Amino acid sequence: MTTEAFSDKDKPLDEIVKIELFGKEFRFRPEGDDLDSGKVAEYLKHHVSLAEKQFQFKSSDENKLAILLLAAMNMSKDFHELQTEYSKLEAHVCQRMASLKKKIDEGIR
Repeated sequence: MTTEAFSDKDKPLDEIVKIELFGKEFRFRPEGDDLDSGKVAEYLKHHVSLAEKQFQFKSSDENKLAILLLAAMNMSKDFHELQTEYSKLEAHVCQRMASLKKKIDEGIR
């Protein structure tokens, strides 16, 4: 997503993602068509909300930055866990494919 300046005339309204954080609305233009940008925005809002609950005072700009940083760290952790699980799955599938190929090759002989 990009935050570059653009007018509403540049893209249809359904292609502009709006997200409200700290009482302020931010608008983004999705860069890819394959991504459900609305779900991505909701995922971010969820993590910001969870991080916000860990701070007593939410009004200062420094706390807002800390909240966003904590949300980003939690999202990065989720991403890393998914990458690890994907790598394990990929290795397992490759091992199974090799095993099946070996059995097929032995059966042909």
